[in-house]
This record gives sequence, structure tokens and C-alpha cells, in this order.
Amino acid sequence: MRLILLGCPGAGKGTQAGFIRDKYNIAAISTGDMLRAAIQSGTPLGNTVKQIVADGKLVPDDVMIALVAERIVQADCANGFLLDGFPRTIPQADALRDNHIAIDAVLEIRVPDTQLLARLSGRRVHPASGRVYHTFYHPPKVADRDDVTGEPLVQRPDDEEETVKKRIALYHATTEPLVKYYSDLNDQQAPRLLTIDGTGSVDAVSQRIFNVLSAVSTSD
Repeated sequence: MRLILLGCPGAGKGTQAGFIRDKYNIAAISTGDMLRAAIQSGTPLGNTVKQIVADGKLVPDDVMIALVAERIVQADCANGFLLDGFPRTIPQADALRDNHIAIDAVLEIRVPDTQLLARLSGRRVHPASGRVYHTFYHPPKVADRDDVTGEPLVQRPDDEEETVKKRIALYHATTEPLVKYYSDLNDQQAPRLLTIDGTGSVDAVSQRIFNVLSAVSTSD
């Protein structure tokens, strides 16, 4: 099973990617993890990425495609893979197809913007341990204090309300067009586009995903 996972920041992609990975025994590949692994590998491609990142530049689409192609032939992708964070744009999606990297399904986790804003702007972290809280969904025992140490919790800059609004707007402008892109494809290479209601509990969303993926694997 070869999948692409789409969804706005705060939609729960990272959490659900882990569940999908474990249930179907496929590799969950995030863009960040892939770039870090390439840099650490010391391969010619990895050294190219290292230099690009060191220069503070964006990694070009052709290099990203080369990284994906190199990554998906590794042993842990034998049963399939899930791409989280790539493609982000239509040119990147075109490049996947041009390089004959087959995808079975595109999963879009959809959550209303108001809920996304509440999810992300309410997040608080304990810097020393990485423990994560939420002012509404998972509050600490004492407001703004870590349950274990009592030390102050902080709000990451990425989770400040105005920053969250910009992240959501950027997704709608640059990545959401992929939904229409994949829905309009009608050739033999075209993956299935599956839209998932991302509201409700983590377990409820997981079950919706498993239900649609089960139907895909059965029909295949």
C-alpha cells in the first residue's frame, strides 16, 4: 500500500501516520525525517542536501524526488509506504508521476479551520522533557505548570495564534489545490482520493481511516 497523507497543520497527520504504519506494516516517511537521514548518510545526494540546507535554501523539487525514489526502495518499504509532507505543491505531484512513483491512494484528513486554530494555539510544552499539554484537550493539573516538575510550560512560536492562522492560510493556498489535482486525474496512474473527517477522538478518526483503506485493499 503506497499512500500520500494530506491535511492542514493540526489535522492529526503525524499521529494517524503512526497508526497507519503500525497497522499495515509500512514505512511512514516524513519530509523532515527523510532530509535528516539523507544528510547523515554521507551519500552524494545526502551531501547535496546538506549543502543546500547549510546555505539556507529550499530543497529543489528534483532533489526531493531523488530522495523519495532513493528512500522507497529501502527494505522497510517492501510492504509499502506513506508520504507525510510530500508532495506539497502541484509541481511536486507532477514530478512524482513523471518519475513513475506509483501511489495507490491519497488520504486527506479534513478539519474545520476553527478547530485547527483551537487545537494548535492551545498547545503548551515543557521544554526540558518535551511533554505536551493542551489548555482544553489535555490541561496540566496546575495551569501553565508541568505535572511532573512544576516548571513553567511554554507556547512554541509556531503555536501562537497569528502564526497558526498564517500556517493554515499557507496550506490552503499551496497544498490544498492537490485535492482538486488528484480528484481530476482519471488515468491508470491516478491514485484514489479519500477524504476523512478528522473531527472527534483520535480513535474515531483512526477507525474511519482503517475503514476506507480496508475497502481499497479489498477492491484491489
